[in-house]
Amino acid sequence: MNARINPLSSPASAKALKHVIAASKALADSTLPNATKELVRLRASQINGCAGCIDMHTKEAAHAGETAVRLHLVAAWREATVFTDAERAALELAEQGTRIADAAGGVTDEAWANAAKHYNEEELAALVCDIAIINAFNRLNVITQQPAGDYQPGQHG
Repeated sequence: MNARINPLSSPASAKALKHVIAASKALADSTLPNATKELVRLRASQINGCAGCIDMHTKEAAHAGETAVRLHLVAAWREATVFTDAERAALELAEQGTRIADAAGGVTDEAWANAAKHYNEEELAALVCDIAIINAFNRLNVITQQPAGDYQPGQHG
């Protein structure tokens, strides 16, 4: 598969992406656990069918010590016993935040309240931003058909 375009080769899109990438890097200072960030990014990418982000976040999570079992079970997290209640709340928020068009009311009050039981306000804000940012990357990659499979952990900083 060949990409339709390289979004970084256009001055306008490269400038826009610079800010999206900076926003993503700003979340690194959040107290939201890194494992949660990667699981959420992986789940949103699975829903959106973004092979590039699935490749990247699976490998980044594994490189950071995430187990193969947990990575394989992200797509079926509701039935899996390997996730904490906090991670399950984050995954639910990620799913509902990714599937906005599928739900008449967007993210339910129940999903929000459940996430708020496990994360403080700063962590919730970081979680929401992370969900929004990964969805932006997913859409960019899917629209432009970015190929996947050769990502190396740490490749993008």
